[in-house]
Amino acid sequence: MAVDCGVFVDWSQMGDVSHDAAPGKTEYKDLKELKQHARSGQWAKNHSQRSAVYQQLLKALPCRTVTPDAAVYRDIVGNSNSKRNPSAYPLPEFVDGAAVPCYCLKTESVGSVHAVISCIAGQFPDISYCPSLPAVTALLLHWSADEAQCFESVSRMLACNEPGRRLLDQTFLAYQSACMTFGDLVHKYCPAAHKLMIATATDVLEVYSDWQRWVLGDLPFSFAARVMDVYLVEGYKVLYRVALAILKFYRKQRSGAAGSALTKQDSAAVRSDIQAFVKNIGKSVTPEKLLEKAFSIRLFSRKEITLLQLANEKSLQQRGITVKQKSSIKRQNVQLAVNADNFSSEIVSAKEIRDIWSWIPERYALCQPQLLFTTSTHGCSLNRFYSHCEGYEPTLMLIRTTDGEVCGAFLSTDWEERKRGGNKLSFFGTGECFVFKMKPEMERYEWVVIKHPELANASQAADDEPEQTGANDNGGPQALEKPATEPSQLSPFLSARHFNLNSRNTSMFMAGNIDSIIIGGGEGNALYIDSELNHGRTERCLTFDNPPLCAESFQIALLEVWGFKDAMAS
Repeated sequence: MAVDCGVFVDWSQMGDVSHDAAPGKTEYKDLKELKQHARSGQWAKNHSQRSAVYQQLLKALPCRTVTPDAAVYRDIVGNSNSKRNPSAYPLPEFVDGAAVPCYCLKTESVGSVHAVISCIAGQFPDISYCPSLPAVTALLLHWSADEAQCFESVSRMLACNEPGRRLLDQTFLAYQSACMTFGDLVHKYCPAAHKLMIATATDVLEVYSDWQRWVLGDLPFSFAARVMDVYLVEGYKVLYRVALAILKFYRKQRSGAAGSALTKQDSAAVRSDIQAFVKNIGKSVTPEKLLEKAFSIRLFSRKEITLLQLANEKSLQQRGITVKQKSSIKRQNVQLAVNADNFSSEIVSAKEIRDIWSWIPERYALCQPQLLFTTSTHGCSLNRFYSHCEGYEPTLMLIRTTDGEVCGAFLSTDWEERKRGGNKLSFFGTGECFVFKMKPEMERYEWVVIKHPELANASQAADDEPEQTGANDNGGPQALEKPATEPSQLSPFLSARHFNLNSRNTSMFMAGNIDSIIIGGGEGNALYIDSELNHGRTERCLTFDNPPLCAESFQIALLEVWGFKDAMAS
């Protein structure tokens, strides 16, 4: 390459990366080949090739009409490659104290990172929160011929306006909703790691709020560079994947540590422990293994994750949380939302409800529990159950049997939705529903499609089969209503839908009429409750792939339904 793109690099730290080899292939017309080369580390050993590929990728980004380029930087700052004093270019407040990671830069190159970010702050006045910017700028400086080129690269990432695609969070609302979305993804794809977090950290979301820093800041350079390869090709979703993989490896290390008793710690201690693991991840994991793990996680589509992110943003906006405040907006969950002094249930303890709260979607974990219905006060009437629960979304149902067993369900959709089916049982709800048991040990059973996304296509293909039947209060078959809505038009994860469902369908979340309540369906019901709220049945169902949640046939001693009161407004 005619231009030296390694002028800022300390080559003594770069291992076997070639400084002056010919760049090789740098332009790709086949997207599949580009993704394969990015994931496999095709450019990892050739600095010039990686630099040229990055410039091609960044120039191809669709950006706002007025996007500052290298010439703007040269006009404002100049283009010195000599040593700059970082203190002459203080980092803006919107990086929230995030330091510049040195990676494999020369010591004096840190001043150049400061200068680039300082100019970015002047050219992008709308940025209010972007703690990942120092790491991204430092990384891109490795493959830049000068500061001006680095400035243009970062500017294009910030100015990208492709619909449905973002590369960097630029507001506190976007950043915080991404943290909540990551927490939701951990619930679903790293249940063992989530259990570890619940057992060891006093505030789980405070730990998860570091997820971007793990990837962009804490990872060693050889890992961060490989992540950047796929990040520029495939977008923001890659960051979620890598952070989930990091958490999986961290849990594996913790579970394998000799004599590692799980004790509750201040969240800051857990955060420090994870940070130390990430910074030293090379002792136990290679970059190849990290990416292999990341791409083995069968995440929902980009569309589904975007919908989840938007739902989390809406929840924050409704609570007036759009900018960072001095009083941190930690998740009001296990310690804050469930206040032992105010919480009183005849079925579960404050500790147990905190554990259940750790399972629910992050946007609802900002709320505190509110008792809506209990058979001990309102009696054993399905009509009264509906009258007290309608208008609330979501709800949490708790059941204690006469044998002392405890089970329940998180139900994402207002029970009033059942009225669309008249008095015929019609399934509705979303993929956020789950069922659980409390004893002999706590266990949650989520929508089976989360772990087996291929089942969603299979069940949709089978929707043309004859009517699904559900159990009536005598255990006999009862026809379910035919659909009023075309399922394929809506999100199976976040949108309530009515189905014409066959008996092998995996999307039967909740149903109810004057005769019974059913939760989970498909060759069985996770929970069936009769009209007198007295007798119930539980068995394996396809929707949640659960075992019986208690004795298969049971008598109900007590049933409670809890809603979600806005903890921020109380």
